Amino acid sequence: MRIGVIGSGAIGCLVAAYLKLEGQDVSLAGRANSVEAIKKNGLQISGVRGSFRVEIRISEQLNYPPELVILATKTQDIESAIKNNLTLIRNALILTIQNGVQADNIVAKYLPKENIFSSIVMFGATYLEPAKIVHNFEGSWVIGSPFDSRTPEEYLSLSKVLNKVSPVMIAEHISGMKFLKIFANANNCLPAILGKSMQEVFSDPDISRISIAIWKEGLEIVNKAGINLVSLPGFPVENITKLTSLPVAQAAVVFSQIMKNLSKEPLYGSILQSIMRGRSSEIDYINGEFIRLAEENNIYAPLNSVLVDMVHQVEKNNRFYGKLELIERTQKVAELK
Repeated sequence: MRIGVIGSGAIGCLVAAYLKLEGQDVSLAGRANSVEAIKKNGLQISGVRGSFRVEIRISEQLNYPPELVILATKTQDIESAIKNNLTLIRNALILTIQNGVQADNIVAKYLPKENIFSSIVMFGATYLEPAKIVHNFEGSWVIGSPFDSRTPEEYLSLSKVLNKVSPVMIAEHISGMKFLKIFANANNCLPAILGKSMQEVFSDPDISRISIAIWKEGLEIVNKAGINLVSLPGFPVENITKLTSLPVAQAAVVFSQIMKNLSKEPLYGSILQSIMRGRSSEIDYINGEFIRLAEENNIYAPLNSVLVDMVHQVEKNNRFYGKLELIERTQKVAELK
């Protein structure tokens, strides 16, 4: 299968590298700085599977019609990525991997719904600089259909390719899983606000209390909206419901222990990685999704609203907040004790 990976961030580069190592016919499309660096030095991957270098075709746009497109941009960059490659990808299978729940609807504005598969990436990677990626931790690759039912043969064909990167799980209810993944990503806003790794941030029980409050507010919102969360491999719904049912201080200690041990290498989260690259982040499609749902159901999301605003201020001013300022802002709208 001829594969085009659009997006040269952490996950796009990691997926392209592993596919190439498995002998797949794969090309990568990315921004100019990535194109230059990868052409010069190849893709340099380190982390849980060791360190190695991969030579791979890369250009700013795809230069041939692929059979499968793995769309690895941030949600806010989907439209431009599709428009830049539209003539070549009209008939291809499209696999979205974005956080949040809006990617498939955006793609469907331009391409046939029957060509779109949705997925959730449960493995983690960090973008160090153009052409240099750390694979932080392993995890499944969940795939499903966002619009229409699929035949076993269609899933088998796609699974054979994706299994070369990470174990594939086929989901019947991928929408409920994608909403749960929002919870898994919702605390990425805190390292982005403070400008520190996830391990540094969540070693602090005071900051971990904010994480529990984010989940409590999010759970109230999705319940009000009538959304059924569906467990992900390695991240069951009970992670949310059990921790949010505990006293905040107790839950924060448990959460802190989990997050400190996610990766041996520093892990920054997708939102901070975008900010460190000088790009706009996907905050509006993660914590912002809680705000959107709250507005639709005539309720409030005060904590997530404050955090989204703080991330946007970091993006705008290129200045991170301190711990005390973060706690002061969040204490005004959430119960952290």
